[in-house]
Formats: sequence, structure tokens, C-alpha cells
Amino acid sequence: MQKTVLLLLISTRNKNAAKVQALLSEYGCLIKTMLGLHETSEDKCSSFGFLVLELTGDMKSQETLAKKLSSLSGVSVKMQRLKAK
Repeated sequence: MQKTVLLLLISTRNKNAAKVQALLSEYGCLIKTMLGLHETSEDKCSSFGFLVLELTGDMKSQETLAKKLSSLSGVSVKMQRLKAK
């Protein structure tokens, strides 16, 4: 069994979130699980966001999504494939 995890760090989250969300919607069928984190309080919202995506589907589509996301300004992407031993 193999799992693919895509990690995203989004700087200037308020500026980049809509572009990231558009790509996530376009490739929504590949996303099995999504966890989004950012620091917030009553008086301010963090400008950084962190997403953890568990992907399904074929590797080529996964890599295309990762490449498109990493091409966005202020978005860092790391893909990791984990295989059970």
C-alpha cells in the first residue's frame, strides 16, 4: 500500500488563498483528505497557512497538481510518497 501526502506552506495567505483554492477545486477528485491550519486570534489572523493533503488517483495527475501549486507565488510544496513495509 502506498500513500501520497502533499504539504503546502502558503505565505501571504490572504493574497494567495483564492488561487490555491481554485486549483484544489479543479483537482478535487484527487483529494481524499485535507487539513488546513493557520494561527488566529480575536484580534488578528496569521498571514501564513499550512495544508496537508492526502491524494488519490494516478501519479501523473498528482504531480501536475503539485507543479501547478508550486508555480504560485508564495506557495511552497512538498510531495511525499509513503509505502508500507
